[in-house]
Amino acid sequence: MSEQLVRDAMVPEPFALDAGASAQEAGEALSRDEVRAVFVCDNGVLAGVVTRKTLVHEVVARGRDPKSTKLGEIAEPPNATLESSAVLADAFAFLEEQDYERVPVVEGGKLVGVLSRSAVQRRLAEDEPPAVVES
Repeated sequence: MSEQLVRDAMVPEPFALDAGASAQEAGEALSRDEVRAVFVCDNGVLAGVVTRKTLVHEVVARGRDPKSTKLGEIAEPPNATLESSAVLADAFAFLEEQDYERVPVVEGGKLVGVLSRSAVQRRLAEDEPPAVVES
């Protein structure tokens, strides 16, 4: 059996907005419970991440207009990224070591997915052989 790679367990095509999109658009997306972060891309290349905290700190607290503030101006660099070709077990060890819940996945800098620690745990558990019960 071949080793599983990050691309085997990632969620493809995560929610992303262009660097030219407004903070207002990011805020609308982040108001949905299932969206925890907005990935910001410039021509498909991951440029950064915007969270609710980013919007409060960079837009609201500074009195900026959310309709005219561009995401490229406020996006924070991601804490980390993973290449889609990385070995899944190594990626899981990295997520555990850094205590990250999810990390963007890239191929040559282009955003292609997101890897969550819980998804990796499930994927790796599926590959474990069943426990042998002694009678």
